[in-house]
Amino acid sequence: MTILQLISSGGYYGAESMLLALAQALPELGCSSIVGVFHDVRARQGELEARATQLGLQVESVPCAGRWDGKTVGRIRQLVEAHGVDVLHTHGYKADVYGYAAAWPNRAKLVATCHNWPSRRPSMRAYAAIDRLALRHFDRVATASGPVAETLRRWKVPAHKLKTIPNGVDMEPFRESAPSLRRELGCGTEQLVGYVGRLVPGKGGALLLSAAQAVLAVFPNVKFVFAGDGEARAEWEALAVRLGIASKVVFAGRQEDMPGVYASLDIVVLPSFQEAMPMCLLEALAAARPVVATTVGAIPKVIVSGVTGLLCEPGDANALSMAILRLLRDPALGRTLGQHGRAHVARNFAAEVVALSYISLYQEALHDRCRPGELTDAWQRSRS
Repeated sequence: MTILQLISSGGYYGAESMLLALAQALPELGCSSIVGVFHDVRARQGELEARATQLGLQVESVPCAGRWDGKTVGRIRQLVEAHGVDVLHTHGYKADVYGYAAAWPNRAKLVATCHNWPSRRPSMRAYAAIDRLALRHFDRVATASGPVAETLRRWKVPAHKLKTIPNGVDMEPFRESAPSLRRELGCGTEQLVGYVGRLVPGKGGALLLSAAQAVLAVFPNVKFVFAGDGEARAEWEALAVRLGIASKVVFAGRQEDMPGVYASLDIVVLPSFQEAMPMCLLEALAAARPVVATTVGAIPKVIVSGVTGLLCEPGDANALSMAILRLLRDPALGRTLGQHGRAHVARNFAAEVVALSYISLYQEALHDRCRPGELTDAWQRSRS
């Protein structure tokens, strides 16, 4: 079975990390895996392609001249035919819409992963509306959390096509990593509390800074590190100044060596107001870091409070600061939570485990629309 993973990437974030973990795991389970990445001539990003190439994955470029480019549809069709693609697996609005347009006259079946809720930005509303229509006609649609699945049901995506599959993480890179970010920042033995991800309002960075002010009143030598970039960076930097804690807050920007980032942090905090299943938490637990997070989306399936991490309600700065203080006061508890968290992720969210669920989904998609004998032919090709 040959799978083409198709994505429009603006950098290297959760969806990209999940896609690469899946693409790496599939060949070990007998499936060919190709990574197709849109190249928008207006804002070309090469980070995903570079990482995929480093991992030895086959990468194909999909040029795109704007919001709609008929030549892009033709390029995807060419890839499907040239590689004998059985399943076109799309990730995100743009990939969904172009994938649907490219695949319907071909033999490839359509599977989408919806990584989160649709964007509410006005510029994305047209894409979201078209996406809703396209997804109804996909063979299968996967999502990492129940709330996103409920959104898809409201979009009238047929229930029998929906399946909740958690995100998966490649555990190996996080086993024994050097603390590269700690060295880069010259932090020595200072305790580092870290946020990892996009710097956007819904991730709760402003709330974390408010909690940091209370934490620093008790532990003045702690530093708070924000690893990532995004539209809220300037606002959060200004807030740190207003709160009088700017000297204790580091905005480290986008990082390449993610295992080295997690190895540098004593505590990882994700104070989001809205999530599906954030990859940063899976990665933090794969690195055996103690985690503080909010009870949104599928996070409670990953973080069992008091067992694999600590949970608090979204928007509660006091609860967030108390959870961080608890871990700073009790490093042994943090080590225990990290060890239990790593074991929990290895059992339930390792890339190999998740890839098996996706293979089952691909088989369902093939079975639904196959002519008699076509499913058998697909599996014979995958094993030849």
